[in-house]
Amino acid sequence: MDELPAPYKMNETIKRRKPAVELEELQPEGDSSYDKMDKEQLFISRRRQVQVPRKKNDGWLSDVMPTRDELKPHITPLIYTVLSALTRLLWINYEPSVVWDEAHFGKFGSYYLKRSFYFDVHPPLGKMLVGLAGALSGYNGSFEFKSGEPYPDDLNYGIFRGYLASFGVLIVPLAWYTANELHLTKRTCHLVTLMVLFDTALATISRFILLDSMLLFFTFTTVFFLTKFHNERHDAFGFDWWMWLILTGVSIGCVCSVKWVGLFVTAVVGLYTISELWEKLGDLNLPKRTYTYHWLARIACLILIPIIVYVASFKAHFAILNRSGTGDAQMSSLFQANLKGNKFYKSPLEVAYGSKITLKQMGYGGGLLHSHVQNFPLGSLQGQVTCYHYQDDNNQFNVLPTLDQARIDEMEAANRGDDIEDADEHALNNTDIRFLHSGDTIRLQHVPYSRYIHAHDIPAPLSRLDYEVAAFGESSEDDTNDNWVIEVVDDVFRGRLSSNDRIHSLTTRLRFRNKNLGCYLKAANRNLPEWGFKQIEVTCTKENNPSDDHTYWNVESHWNDRLPKGKKSQYKTSFVKDFWHLNIAMMMSNNALIPNPDKEDILASKPTDWPFLKLGLRMNGWGEHNTKYYLIGNPVVWWTSSVAVAMFAIVSLYHTVRERRRVRDITKHELEHFVYVGMVAFGGWFFHYAPFLIMGRVTYLHHYLPALYFAILVLGLVLDHTLMRRNIPERFKWFVFAVLAINTVVTFYHFRGVVFGMTGPIAQHKHLRWRGSWNIY
Repeated sequence: MDELPAPYKMNETIKRRKPAVELEELQPEGDSSYDKMDKEQLFISRRRQVQVPRKKNDGWLSDVMPTRDELKPHITPLIYTVLSALTRLLWINYEPSVVWDEAHFGKFGSYYLKRSFYFDVHPPLGKMLVGLAGALSGYNGSFEFKSGEPYPDDLNYGIFRGYLASFGVLIVPLAWYTANELHLTKRTCHLVTLMVLFDTALATISRFILLDSMLLFFTFTTVFFLTKFHNERHDAFGFDWWMWLILTGVSIGCVCSVKWVGLFVTAVVGLYTISELWEKLGDLNLPKRTYTYHWLARIACLILIPIIVYVASFKAHFAILNRSGTGDAQMSSLFQANLKGNKFYKSPLEVAYGSKITLKQMGYGGGLLHSHVQNFPLGSLQGQVTCYHYQDDNNQFNVLPTLDQARIDEMEAANRGDDIEDADEHALNNTDIRFLHSGDTIRLQHVPYSRYIHAHDIPAPLSRLDYEVAAFGESSEDDTNDNWVIEVVDDVFRGRLSSNDRIHSLTTRLRFRNKNLGCYLKAANRNLPEWGFKQIEVTCTKENNPSDDHTYWNVESHWNDRLPKGKKSQYKTSFVKDFWHLNIAMMMSNNALIPNPDKEDILASKPTDWPFLKLGLRMNGWGEHNTKYYLIGNPVVWWTSSVAVAMFAIVSLYHTVRERRRVRDITKHELEHFVYVGMVAFGGWFFHYAPFLIMGRVTYLHHYLPALYFAILVLGLVLDHTLMRRNIPERFKWFVFAVLAINTVVTFYHFRGVVFGMTGPIAQHKHLRWRGSWNIY
């Protein structure tokens, strides 16, 4: 029977902390020296320093070179690292064209090299690392990364992929070290590492220009640092204790800065921290001051440090991407005005009748007021009015007076002897400049199609309690539903405005109230169906809520040749507001990634498909000339780990019932170890898998990969707890280990084509189709 983990042994020569009750007995009553010691030694290790005898006459190298005993624990993970490099790097440049999501993330890396602002649903750290990998490989950012397009000769795509694959290489030794820190038996540590090494999905996903290898790497480091911190718990506030706690916080910040999926491993750390602090709360021998220090240390290291890392990644993101680019419209108008190459600041400052403008919706995730030639397929059947997140001529509107006012102007012009045939033409060319003020009533004429933004008492397509907003009418038609009253909310720089203050572009926040219906122009981030091109629904809401920022608008682009141009010094922006705005816009866009019921996505899969590999994912073209990659896991790894998750639940229930009946089949230390490792492993699997069951967004097989790692750790725990630490013949233990390990390696070899690439007709690879649902051919 294997021995219990090291933390359960009493090693007098290495580490031992006397019980707190003994320390307390040494203190005379009223003496606060114990509390004073905790305060003074907050950053000082209480670990006994062991004097290691040194050999004489070894020279100065003996002080810097590790000894043989120090190197010995690292030989095995070094071997695994070499094997990992072979599985992740070998033949990495076989396919010379853009594979799968390289079309997205390679392009984002290009934006960093060109310093061109873009928008994406993921935080920026991973994509900045993609840009760094591109720069290190000699890439200049000029390639467009269109899906399936061959790489140009001057782009070293193999080296580019290789830099990012290094993150995938390092997860294998991290799996070894983590299993050791969890105090699994040596055979189980080898099995866990082999399963991470020879899983085909983990190997395949690491070989391309994607974010997943970085997400997995920082997930693995977070768990590893947490286990190292846990093993220093008997030396609280020592140097190593602080180091691993701080590194855990930094790793949390990094994984959340790559993808928000990192919040799931953050939940694992949070669960462990709550459990640990709850246990310390029951320690009556622990001074209250020391317990407070434990809280403060975790708040600083596990909350503040991750926030600092996350915010710093956005600070770097904004600093690098200082040029106007494809993602400008997702940000506020003031942010865009400060980008190099953006011309907003040259727009006239004050808005007047006859100006041509674009209107930006100021709610988080808002777009630009937009119309196009297509009509609504229901409701009024008039022209569609939406919000659109990109610059387009269909975003442009003329600011005109009401038709009654235009006719009065026309009569005045006729009295002056001017030859005016069209009232709108007169409004655009009137030499008397009239600036916009709060309370003015205007019409918004769509420039490309000369139709007016119009509201009527027909329910909106999605928000049925609101009125529909459409584009309708001719310049000569008198339709008072075209009339909108301007209500000024405030100005970013000038604060609250009076009715005599002029409206400024970019900075003045406006509301538009339909004069007839009394409703307000609104865009609340609800995406229309395919007939509306997934653009944002624009409605006229009956609710008069002055604090609803989805009814706030500002003039963004502004053209008027009769007015002087603005100056860049008139506009400035705030990092905090820009940071918050971008994160809300990311969240809104992420929530909009929902399955399309009218269109079949052959790449998508359901979370219930993942644990037993019901469906794989084609990563590129399936023609004979392509080197084909199919994202599918190693069946031995996925199936056995999924069974282990179910077995863990059964074993946990068994121990819970037995404990309730005051029957203990294992020692207290064994039970505590089972609970701790189960909390990390099973908790990690649950937090990384269960949320996808309730998500509305579209999901793919690679979303399960972080959960797979924790399932493998659960497998190691279940094997240890039910077999390796039991009084069972060693021959049988070696047999079980050999069956699992050999099958893992052999199955990887059998499926090596999906990792390194399948060439020729796909019919030659029929032997890889183990399940009828796999769409390999």
